[in-house]
Amino acid sequence: MTMKKNLLFAGALMMASLSMMAQTKVGGISESMIQQMAKSQNGGAANKALFNAIAANNIDDLVKNHANEAPVDTHFSIETPAQSIHNQKSSGRCWMFSGFNVLRSNFALNDKQGRVVEYSQDYLFFYDQLEKANLMLQGVIDLGKKSIEDPQVQFFFKNPLNDGGTFCGVADLASKYGLVPMSAQPETYSSNNTSKMSRLISSKLREYGLELRKMVSQGKKPAAIQARKGEMLAQVYHMLSLTLGEPVKEFTYAFRDKDGKQIGEAKKYTPKSFYEETVGKDLNGTFLMVMNDPRRPYHKTYEVEYDRHTYDGHNWKYLNLPMEEIAQLAIASLKDGHKMYSSYDVGKQLDRKRGYLALDNFDYASLFNTSFPMNKADRIATFESGSTHAMTLSAVDLDANGKPVKWKVENSWGADNGFSGCFIMTNDWFNEYMFRLVVNKKYASEKLLKEFDQKPTMLTPDDPLFQLED
Repeated sequence: MTMKKNLLFAGALMMASLSMMAQTKVGGISESMIQQMAKSQNGGAANKALFNAIAANNIDDLVKNHANEAPVDTHFSIETPAQSIHNQKSSGRCWMFSGFNVLRSNFALNDKQGRVVEYSQDYLFFYDQLEKANLMLQGVIDLGKKSIEDPQVQFFFKNPLNDGGTFCGVADLASKYGLVPMSAQPETYSSNNTSKMSRLISSKLREYGLELRKMVSQGKKPAAIQARKGEMLAQVYHMLSLTLGEPVKEFTYAFRDKDGKQIGEAKKYTPKSFYEETVGKDLNGTFLMVMNDPRRPYHKTYEVEYDRHTYDGHNWKYLNLPMEEIAQLAIASLKDGHKMYSSYDVGKQLDRKRGYLALDNFDYASLFNTSFPMNKADRIATFESGSTHAMTLSAVDLDANGKPVKWKVENSWGADNGFSGCFIMTNDWFNEYMFRLVVNKKYASEKLLKEFDQKPTMLTPDDPLFQLED
C-alpha cells in the first residue's frame, strides 16, 4: 500500500471513528436506541388499524368519550340574568369583553328603569393600545442604562404591544377615558382582526425603543427624551386612528330596554359622563383579584411587575387562594345576582359543539396507551397550562349540601358557539383549569381583605401562569 493510500485509509478510519463517537455521545439518540424503540412497538392488525384511523381523522373525533354524550344538564340553582353574547373574533380582547359583561350586567341589575347598555370595545381598545405603546416606550427609557440583553429590557422589546390583558385594564382605562355605547363607535376590521395592525405598530415601537435608548446613552436631557417620545406616540395615535377610528369625544344616545324599546329622550354625552351614568364610580379599590396557584403558598399576595395596561396604572395584584375558597366567593356573588370576571385554560377537554367542559370528554390516554398524570401545579410549572382566556362567570348549580356541581360562563366567541354562546363546566374541571376570579370586596371576609392588603411578593411577567388572556 502506497503512502498516499495509507494516509487515505487512516483518514477514513478516523472519520468512521469520529462518526461512531458522534452517534454514541451521551445524551444523543444512537442507532441501537432507535432499534429498541422500533422493537418496543406493538405490531399486528390492531396497531395498523389505529394508524389508519388516526392518519385519516381528527384525533378528538376518535377519542371522544361516547359514554359522556348524554345531553348536558342546563339547570342551575343559582343563575344571573342572561344578556347578549358578543364576539371578539380574531382578537385577543377577551379581558375587555368579559369586563364589559360584568359592567353592563351590574348596570342592568341596578337600573330601576329597565335600561340596558352595550359598550364599545373599539373605543376603549384604541386607548388600550396607545397606553401600552407609552408603557413600552417609557419602560425602555426607565431601563435605558441597562444592557439590551437585560431580562426587563428584553420583556419590552419582546412584547412591545399586545391585545391581551386583565380586568385591571378595564378598571384603569375606563376610569381614565370613560366609556361609550357600541353604536357610538362600532367595531372595525382591525379591531376584530388585530394581528396586522399590532405587528406594524410593534415594529415602529421597537425602532423607537432603540432610538430612545440611544438618547439615554448619549445623556440627552429628560425633557428632550420626553418630547421625542411624544412625537413617537403621535405616530402611533395616527396609525390607531386609521385602523380603529378616531375616539369619539361627544355623542347623542338614547337608552333602550332588553327588547329594544327606547326609554327616555336621547341626550348628549361625553365618554366620561356616560361612564358616570352607567358605572358611576372608580372601579379601582372596589374589587378583589384572587388566583389559584398551587405552586405557591396560599393566603399570600403577589404582584406582577410591569404587567399592566397603563404606565400610571395598576400591576396585576392578586391573593392566592385554594379553589374551595375561590368557589365560596363566587357563590356569594352569584347569589346576589352579580356576574364576575374569571379566567381559565379553556382549550383543555373542551367539547366546543356542546359547550361542555369535563375532565373525561376525550380519552387521549387510551388511544395512545399511556397516561397524562400531571397535577395542576406541574402543568403550570411546565407551561402546560395557565390563565389564557377570560370569560364571565354567570351561574352555579349547588347540591343538597350547598356544594358546587357545575358552573356556567358567558363567552365572547359569538352566540352560535358552544351552548348559546356559553360554556357549562363540571366542578372537577373548574378546579383543575380555573385560575382567576375578580369579585367585589363586599363578598370577602375581613381576613381575606387584610391578606390582600399585605405587602405583595413581586413576580416577573414571564412566569408560566401569566400567559396572555386572549
